[in-house]
This record gives sequence, C-alpha cells and structure tokens, in this order.
Amino acid sequence: MRMNLIVTGGAGFIGSHFVLRHVDQYPNDTVVVLDKLTYAADKTFLDPVADSITFIEGDIADQALVTDIVEKHAIDVIVNFAAESHVDNSINDATPFLHTNVIGTQALIEVVKAHPNVRLFHISTDEVYGDIGDDDPSCNVGDALHPSSPYSASKAAAEMLVLAAIRTFGIQAVITRCTNNYGPHQADEKFIPTIIRKALADEPIPVYGTGKNKRDWIYVGDHCDAIETILTVDWKTDQRLIFNIGIDREFENLEVAKMVLDLLGKPHELITFVEDRKGHDWRYAVDSSETRTLGWAPKKEFEDGLKETIEWYRHRMKVQRSRICDV
Repeated sequence: MRMNLIVTGGAGFIGSHFVLRHVDQYPNDTVVVLDKLTYAADKTFLDPVADSITFIEGDIADQALVTDIVEKHAIDVIVNFAAESHVDNSINDATPFLHTNVIGTQALIEVVKAHPNVRLFHISTDEVYGDIGDDDPSCNVGDALHPSSPYSASKAAAEMLVLAAIRTFGIQAVITRCTNNYGPHQADEKFIPTIIRKALADEPIPVYGTGKNKRDWIYVGDHCDAIETILTVDWKTDQRLIFNIGIDREFENLEVAKMVLDLLGKPHELITFVEDRKGHDWRYAVDSSETRTLGWAPKKEFEDGLKETIEWYRHRMKVQRSRICDV
C-alpha cells in the first residue's frame, strides 16, 4: 500500500538509513524528511535519494510547521527518529533533551490529534528499562521503566505522552524500543565510532570503568527492517502498542573494543580505562520475540557489520583529510 511519510530526524544516523532503504524499497511513496540538522545529522547522507524526497530543515517542536507538512503532503505516517541521544551530553545539560525528546514528541502528538488518520511511529530505546543484572531475564514490553540518565528519562517521558494520547484521544501510534545500534553514519562521539577513529589514528581509546558493561548490538539496517515490518501491521486491529527490537547477542564493551582493534590490526594496548560515566547502566537486554512473530529477524552478524562500519569510517576519514589538504 502506498504511503506518504514524514521522517523526522531523517538526516541522522538511523533515520538516514531508514530513508535510503525506504525510498529504494518503496519508490512510489512520498517521503518528507524533517531534520533540525544538529551536530549528529548530515544532509549529505541523503544525497543518493535527494531527487526522490522532500527535505525540510526544521524543529519537530514547531507544531505549525509539522501541521503544514502533514496537510500539504497528505501524510499518512510520522516516523519519529528525531532525538537528542548522547547520554554524556544529557548528563552535562538535559535541557536540549527535554526540548526535542519531550516537547517535540508532544508537538507531534498534537498534530496527530488534529489529524486522526495520521499514524505516529515513535522510535524509543531499550535504555528506558534501565539496567539489569548479569543473571536477570531480558526485558519485556510490560516491564516497569527505570531510566538512569536524563536522556533515557526524557525518552521514557515521551513514551508516556504517546501512551496517554492513545488512551485519552485514541490516536494511532506505536512505540519501538531498540538495543544499541551501530553502522555507518553514526555520530563520531558514540562508542564504536570513537574506537574506530582513535584506532585509525593510533590514539588512546577511552573505555569507561572496567569495560565489562554489556550491550546487545544491532546493525542499523536490521533495525530499519524491523521498523518497515511493524509499519505493515494494521494498528487499528492489532492491539500491540510496543515492540522490542534486538538480536539477543550481548558483548562487553571491552570485548567490542578488542574486536575492532583486531580487525584493524592494532594493539590492544591502545585501550585506556577512564573514570566511569555517572549512573552508567550495567547491562541492557530485551525480549524481541513479539517482533519476530511478524516475520522479522536480524540478518547481519556482528563481526560482518563491524567490518562494513570500519570501512565506511576509514573512507570518511580519508575524504575529510583530502578536503583539509585541498584547503
């Protein structure tokens, strides 16, 4: 079925991958990308499909702007990737996170309330559950939320607003909680890009605490495939409001750092342990069995995804260096 979509945050890491894949798979759909173009976004990610989409620079908290887009383009679905997401930044100053993640989400809700045929697909995070112990079972969608950082607290607040709007106003909406993403396009300060960049430059690689914190890493393309699968669900008849997305394969942060170094042929001695992050979550794990009943399953093996990611950053760094030399 043909759809008209707004993809908020579509010039960011996950959003750009979704846009590229969606345009390729559904060339007849109308795709409008709304992005504020903050430090974590890069409009050039969308160059391969620039002629097939409409790009608008703007803030999701601008309710009038979103309303205009919805009405002008007869939008069916808003896929909300837009978010401030770097935990360290939220610890330093939570204000931008409240603006985008909370106020911005409420602005989208207000638009959907005024346009009942428009669906809201809200992209959240497994971090809303908080951390769990090594022997604890994976988190289910009905489990209580215990966010640890201002970032995850803002995402949990956004979820509560969406669920309240479903209950009170009957909006059509769904929420996904995904594990840690990795792959090309990710902002430089994130964990895996930092390892790659530092290693390529033979610089010390900072690892928090003991490096024993555990994460379930999903390749960004597999995450986007899950979103596409959930988009096909009839939200009017299917009562499931929240879906977990993960690959059910965890790695310690230290283990990931060593894997990247091994792939680059760099010594483990580059790893430097630094003071642990405040409120650092120990382990994330989600039960994604409900999502798999829809026919979705991850395809990319972690090691293969790492190789592709490394090559993308290697090429990106070469391009950046050549530009500096040209200047």
